[in-house]
This record gives sequence, structure tokens and C-alpha cells, in this order.
Amino acid sequence: MSIAAFLKSHRGRRLRLPVGLALIAAIGAGMAYGKGKPSTANLVTGPITVEAKPLAGFDRVAREKTKFGKLSWRGGLVLTSPSEYFGGWSGLALDPDGKGYFAISDAGLWMSGKLSYDDKGAPSGMADVRVGAIQSKEGDPLSRKKDSDSEGLTIASGNVENGTALISFERKHRIARYDIKNGELSPARGKVALPKSARDMPDNGGFEAIAVLQGGPNKGKLVAFSERMRDDNGNYIGWIWLDKDRPRKFFMTNDGDYDITDAAPLPDGSLLVLERRFRFSEGVSMRLRHIKAGELRRGRVIDADILVAADGSKEIDNMEGLATHQGPGGELIITMISDDNYNHTLQRTLLLQFSISPADLDAKQGGSKADGR
Repeated sequence: MSIAAFLKSHRGRRLRLPVGLALIAAIGAGMAYGKGKPSTANLVTGPITVEAKPLAGFDRVAREKTKFGKLSWRGGLVLTSPSEYFGGWSGLALDPDGKGYFAISDAGLWMSGKLSYDDKGAPSGMADVRVGAIQSKEGDPLSRKKDSDSEGLTIASGNVENGTALISFERKHRIARYDIKNGELSPARGKVALPKSARDMPDNGGFEAIAVLQGGPNKGKLVAFSERMRDDNGNYIGWIWLDKDRPRKFFMTNDGDYDITDAAPLPDGSLLVLERRFRFSEGVSMRLRHIKAGELRRGRVIDADILVAADGSKEIDNMEGLATHQGPGGELIITMISDDNYNHTLQRTLLLQFSISPADLDAKQGGSKADGR
């Protein structure tokens, strides 16, 4: 996001002047020292090396703390790579065992590989990592910025090694179908019919989160959220594709003025939604919310529960990618990855992993006014 776009999106908020000036200076420094998004015009699909440094804990001070809201900390990594293409991760999907993964970057490229774990079950590294360019239906890399800003990823069928994926894009708003074969992405195979109201989405605030529901009354249906499109009451606008692929609106409350960055479906037909907020006066924050299966209905205003909320006192960055899988004891394991905006000087690529028990997931949490801390 440019400085002009950033300031416009945060216009009218109360700022603490010294903090605001410091952050403007930091953004400027990031633009000066960062390389920006790489072009994929000459990217050849192939392996890269990714190095992983474990985080000592999620809380920056109380490193031994493991409970945050309803989530339990499993572990996290700071990921780096000598490859110029590594960064900007905005979408993530995992295999049912939590090892195979597929990710997309907002620079218009994909990454696949394997997550490794230590003897305590904490993530420890990435192996067999490959990257390639997201392609048009003609097989050309999406090298133009207006075409390549991929934001949302969901597996529609199969898995991250061999399956069908949907990827959403903003600026040139669309949701496209792709095949995944042997961990590599095919050229585009077609597009999903969009709601007419999608024309009103902001240029840099389009389909940020998409998910194909896995169970419940809407099994197999596509759900999508705009990052920054709101109704007259400030609620998020989402769509669910119902009979004959007709998308219909629903809404989710937004107490706290966040933006949606990703969503992940759960086996029972419910949905996790990841949110992010950035303000001059407080820095970056993130929340994770839970929409129960029965609430996903056309026209519904959903006050989704908050499972966890975190700010700069925790090990977070610009958290944008979200995926889930089931643990050996039946617990839900939640994985998040951050978008460093290819600004390796001031930001980090973090991979964070938490778990939650079925009982805690099902319990009522108090909606969006409970802070989840």
C-alpha cells in the first residue's frame, strides 16, 4: 500500500503526533530500503531455500505463556530466504496432516512445500520449497500489477498436492480457477461469476478472503469477503454462492474498525475469519473470529465470536494467510502467515500456529465486543 493510500484509509482517526510521525518515517524508510514487489515476468518455476528461526513465545515479555483468548500457542517461525521472490504471502492452505502447504503472494506467485515439526509438535521449518508465477489462461505470468495482486486462496477439491484451487484478486477484481498438479499451479482454467455489487469494491480492497465450505447446510458453497467494502452500518459485506452459482450478500459486524485478510473453512461447515487493523497510535493488531455454520445465510448480520485478539505486545506482523487442520487429539490447529510487503528491513514473514479444543470452539464467546485476550 502506498503512503497516500494508507493515509486515506486511516483518515479521520485520532493520532498521537510523535507516534504518527515516527511511523510515517518508518514507512518512508521501508520504501527507501525495501526492494518492492518483484516482477514474475522472468520467474522460472523451481526450488528455493527457506530458513526458519523459532520464536521463543507468542508474548514478547511472558515467553512462557501459552494461553491467548481461547487459543493455545503451539509455536512459530521467522522465515527468511535469499530468493527475491520470497515474501508478500497473502493466502495459505494446508493438507489434512498439516505438512503439505500451498501459498500465494500478492506479487502474483505461488509457493508449495512441506512444513516440518519438532518432537513437541511445534513447527520447525520448511522443506522442498518451490515457487512459480501465477499464470493467465494463455500460460503467461501475471506480471502487471493490476492483474497480479492475488489475495485469497481456497482448495475447492482434492488437496494442496493435487487438486483444484480458487484464487481471488483485487485491483482487477476476480476469482479464478486453477488446477494443482504435483504441487504446481496450472494456468487459469476459468472464472467464477461475481456479484454485481462487487463493482463497488475499492480498487485496493477487493476479494481478500475466500473459502469453500466443508460441511453443514452449505457444504461445497463458496464464501467471499471484501477487505474494505462496508454497508451503511459499517458491517463487513460478504457473499455466499447459492443455487445456480448466484452470489447473495450477508454481513458480519465490525466492532473495532478492522479489515478482513483471510478466511478458512472448518469440517463442520463453520468459518474462521482473520482480521487486521493498523493505526498510527497503536501499530498493528489482529483478531481471529468464528462464524458458526448455521449463521451463514443470505441477508444475515452475523456477530461472529472472537477467539483471540493480539497487538504489538505479541509476535505478530501483517497477518494475512490462514489455514487449519485437525490435530491427533481432535483439536483444531490454526496456522497463520504474514505478508511482509517485501519490506524485509521493517517487517517479517511469520508463521504462527495455535490450537483450540472442540469445546472451546463451540462455546459462545460474546460476539465482537469481547476482545478475546
